[in-house]
Amino acid sequence: MASIWVGHRGTIRDYPDFSPSVDAEAIRKAIRGIGTDEKMLISILTERSNAQRQLIVKEYQAAYGKELKDDLKGDLSGHFEHLMVALVTPPAVFDAKQLKKSMKGAGTNEDALTEILTTRTSRQMKEISQAYYTIYKKSLGDDISSETSGDFRKALLTLADGRRDESLKVDEHLAKKDAQILYKAGENRWGTDEDKFTEILCLRSFPQLKLTFDEYRNISQKDIVDSIKGELSGHFEDLLLAIVHCVRNTPAFLAERLHRALKGAGTDEFTLNRIMVSRSEIDLLDIRIEFKKHYGYSLYSAIKKLMLCK
Repeated sequence: MASIWVGHRGTIRDYPDFSPSVDAEAIRKAIRGIGTDEKMLISILTERSNAQRQLIVKEYQAAYGKELKDDLKGDLSGHFEHLMVALVTPPAVFDAKQLKKSMKGAGTNEDALTEILTTRTSRQMKEISQAYYTIYKKSLGDDISSETSGDFRKALLTLADGRRDESLKVDEHLAKKDAQILYKAGENRWGTDEDKFTEILCLRSFPQLKLTFDEYRNISQKDIVDSIKGELSGHFEDLLLAIVHCVRNTPAFLAERLHRALKGAGTDEFTLNRIMVSRSEIDLLDIRIEFKKHYGYSLYSAIKKLMLCK
């Protein structure tokens, strides 16, 4: 059965002639000697699929009696350490930890919460929730509830539940009905019925929402984006706009997130690492295309320039 974490447009594929024992031994040598052989770590960990990296992790534990992630943490530091550890972490566990980091400490990182919860499928969200509970002995929903509030919290909880319809079939009648409901909930009333926006945008499938947004334009003579901007505000508005963006073009949404992470005075490595690692086997090829299309230069050159500045 195909993994729910692997798509057809990733930059990383299964490595041919793969041998977990050979790789585990090479990694051990790279981190045991005087000074670390970073090139060796990069060549192995960025050229194996996550499924293969998990086999290396098992082999490493069996051969040396130690957790590979612990040895990487002990030998490396800074953003490079975070990236290497991310690469040897199972996808659902990685996302669970990213969500926890987004809610830990002084302030909540609403952008990161929004990005993760709007771009994961329902099946992925179920796995992430399970991993979250296993690691933290607390449900993801409980932490979202205590760290966020209002309509933003309600929408995040709906997404975290993993109940979005994943069907590719579209129902024209339902699209017309939902478009009417959205129109009546926003443009066509005094005040906004936020629950209706949450219910439709957080539970309908992406193909269904695409059709609904077309129907909405027919009814209101406005794009759904303009209505959301006019009717809603704050993090809830940002979340719904992110959903619309993902419905229309998820790789373009993530390309924009990467662009923001890379520009300005300081690099947002938290976002950069997360998107590069979590999408590397799903749609990073498409994200690269969208990045070049929107910003006129390649993602590769943007990252290279960043490294040269350090």
